[in-house]
Amino acid sequence: MLEILADRTYRHLFAAQVTALVGTGLATIALGLLAYDLAGGDAGMVLGTVFTIKMVAYISVAPIASAVAHRIPRRRLLVALDIVRAGIALTLPFVTEVWQLYLLIFLLQSASAAFTPTFQATIPDVLPEEARYTRALSLSRLAYDLENVVSPTLAALLLVVLSYDALFLGTMVGFLASGALVISVLLPKPATSTPRNVRDRTTRGIRIYLATPRLRGLLALNLAVAAAGAMVLVNTVVLVQGGLGLSENAVAWTMCAFGGGSMLAALALPRLLEHVPERSAMLAGAALMIAGLSVLAWLVSTAGLTWPQLLGAWFAVGIGYSGALTPSGRLLRRSSHPEDRPALFAAQFTLSHACWLVTYPLAGWLMTAFGPVTALSGLSAVAACGAVLAMCLWPSADPVAVSHRHDDLPRDHPHLRGTGDHVHPYIIDDLHRRWPPGG
Repeated sequence: MLEILADRTYRHLFAAQVTALVGTGLATIALGLLAYDLAGGDAGMVLGTVFTIKMVAYISVAPIASAVAHRIPRRRLLVALDIVRAGIALTLPFVTEVWQLYLLIFLLQSASAAFTPTFQATIPDVLPEEARYTRALSLSRLAYDLENVVSPTLAALLLVVLSYDALFLGTMVGFLASGALVISVLLPKPATSTPRNVRDRTTRGIRIYLATPRLRGLLALNLAVAAAGAMVLVNTVVLVQGGLGLSENAVAWTMCAFGGGSMLAALALPRLLEHVPERSAMLAGAALMIAGLSVLAWLVSTAGLTWPQLLGAWFAVGIGYSGALTPSGRLLRRSSHPEDRPALFAAQFTLSHACWLVTYPLAGWLMTAFGPVTALSGLSAVAACGAVLAMCLWPSADPVAVSHRHDDLPRDHPHLRGTGDHVHPYIIDDLHRRWPPGG
């Protein structure tokens, strides 16, 4: 897997991703401490609002950003967004009112909503071969999982000698390092696209997404991933400290079990996907998440919660989480022309975070109102609905090339080349606005 780091451009982009993730992780910890300083016992409500603002920014800004991003050279845009994020991070230590925090978080996450899909859409152009791109997706998943370990550890070391305000400076350094790494390489120019108005560009990615059967299945799997992930991210601390009476260290180890399962799956996926279709691998991942939550719910209802059971369940859910999530970039790449790729990655960013916007509060409400058995069972049921929908929406026979007709085009149209029925890789675009019946 690591051989793709021999590519200098990708190596610098991967390092940019890692440094930005570490900086983001430091900010997450610092935000919790800042919220407590500002609101005391109401810090939980403040943080809940912060996460909601984050999701709203992601959902609303990403499509608009993708619509106007083509006007700015890709490298210049990414570096500018990193500088903006660094500047906002630098202002966070000076916040004295909750409304100021909300405003800055919206601006910060809006910049991230523009940065992330553009960055993700760049990688397939840097690594056009599918096998190398698959390894890049697995490395990206590993980076996210390692961030969950590295950032808290680094934060703990810094807080021994510094105040939490210093963590925001670490965030700033992470974003500036990311910008420096991006500017140090030449990025492939995106393919030239047909001139379109802003409205068309804003909605184009979502229209392509919802018109493609495999991507409709991916959206349903996003719901399954969000349901299981929300249970882990929202309720781990409640289960460990509230339910088991264990320490903060136990919370960290429990999250490590989830991250360890996710990293194991990410390492195995490149080889697995050489032999198994994405649909089978991703549905198997969803099934493992559902099984992990359901079995833990049954164990808690019959014998009570124990820490080894929780560790094992979270490890299994982590494997399923990565298995269901990591191959999504391959589907997006296969379902778009290069010029439409940024819009489609922005659509995935928007729609997947819309799922999280539903499951985050659902996880907290079920746990608070009804307890762990109902929360585990309820979110397992939501994940199961997503998996069943994916099976229905994403046909098991999903060929790249599809036989189809163009009765709406004249016989002498260059695309037809004098033929009626013809076969080629089918992608939603201006000539192919709907998926062919039976395709």
